[in-house]
Amino acid sequence: MSLRLFDTAARSLVDFQPLVPGHVGLYTCGPTVYNRVHIGNLRTFVWEDVMCRAFRSLGLSVTQVMNLTDIDDKTIRGAVAEGLPLREFTDRHIATFFEDLKTLNVVPAAVYPRATDHVPEMVEIVKKLTERGHTYESDGTIWFRIASFPSYGKLSRVDLSSMRRGARVADDEYEKEDVRDFAVWKGAKEGEPESALWETELGKGRPGWHLECSAMSMKYLGETLDIHTGAVDNIFPHHENEIAQSEGATGKPFVRTWLHAEHLIVDGEKMAKSKGNFFTLPDVLARGYSPRAIRYLLLSVPYRQKLNFTFDALHGAASAVERLESLDARLGERAGAARAEASESFAARLAEARAAVKAGWEDDLNSAAALGALFGFVKETNTALEAGRLAPEDAAAARAFLREADGVLGVLPAGADATLEAEVEAKIAARQDARKRRDFAASDAIRDELASRGILLEDTPQGVRWRRKG
Repeated sequence: MSLRLFDTAARSLVDFQPLVPGHVGLYTCGPTVYNRVHIGNLRTFVWEDVMCRAFRSLGLSVTQVMNLTDIDDKTIRGAVAEGLPLREFTDRHIATFFEDLKTLNVVPAAVYPRATDHVPEMVEIVKKLTERGHTYESDGTIWFRIASFPSYGKLSRVDLSSMRRGARVADDEYEKEDVRDFAVWKGAKEGEPESALWETELGKGRPGWHLECSAMSMKYLGETLDIHTGAVDNIFPHHENEIAQSEGATGKPFVRTWLHAEHLIVDGEKMAKSKGNFFTLPDVLARGYSPRAIRYLLLSVPYRQKLNFTFDALHGAASAVERLESLDARLGERAGAARAEASESFAARLAEARAAVKAGWEDDLNSAAALGALFGFVKETNTALEAGRLAPEDAAAARAFLREADGVLGVLPAGADATLEAEVEAKIAARQDARKRRDFAASDAIRDELASRGILLEDTPQGVRWRRKG
């Protein structure tokens, strides 16, 4: 594996090496659950899903943690406006978030921690920051003193020269030019609902938004993370403040590699309700487009480029998915034909395509390059099928590769046949592991189990192939 990623802090491609060989600890900023997420949010979440799938396709295991921000200025305002306890208000939006992820075939993260379930961890971080001289208190609110952290700004490279000493900002989000001390713990204010306040050693109040991610990421992934992701608007102030308070509390590097996804725009403009170009997933589905076409469009543009969402582009995405699905079905029919000799030239072309797709993912998760390699192979394979030059064995191998590529893309239908194939591939992987351990009894047992179900394995120089008996 030769995986290179664009690290936001370094402003360059870096060779990625996880702290624990073969395993990635990944923290992805999740939604603030005060309304239904829009397609711009979903672009980021689909990209993060593709990233995890790509890592796994490259032989890495992944532990993904995605937070649910259920306590901040926006969620409190929403709960007050609807006259609901905070938890009841946010539960509804968490449910629609998971519904949208399922619709778009996003593999669930390992953990979805809620901020409101981790207040004790946040209190401990504030106590450590205070012990190290990074905070001060004013009217029940505890502030992080930016001047106490000399490397502040190293991620965003924000200009600190205009910062006024002692200037503070209480809002969770603020403008890029507004470089001020920020609240890590907010004292209770008149009019705030009791459901949004905690009695703690720090006094009665609630955590600052930035503090929440520091506490949850370090609880589940340790004090130093392999990768932290989010959209570009998270770079400042959110991620910059996460670095300051996390490293201020531990004295250790917080994140080894920062990845940020560019925004989605609609018809060349920023999405806004006032412009009539604001869409949620149900809005787009209501126009008759399939979830698989929407997912394809969201992943088709490399994550560091803006994605221009248009309905013409969505129509093209639907056509691309149809081409993959059509080839998958045709290859399935051809693979079931009478046995014929496989072609060495086709095997070589398949290996070349597989290597090109892999190279695309290794090049900073370049979805355009991976898709370009895949569709080049799709075109050649369709030509071979139409000319009657594709042997059944080659068709089976081509279909296995198509399904393998879709393991990252996630756009082909996951019917019973796909479920069987995924199960067989998992069994083959377990058998290969057993053989590496020289546990031949376990290896033979897996082969025999599959044979009893009518699945025959064949070891070839190109890898293990399988087919149905008869």
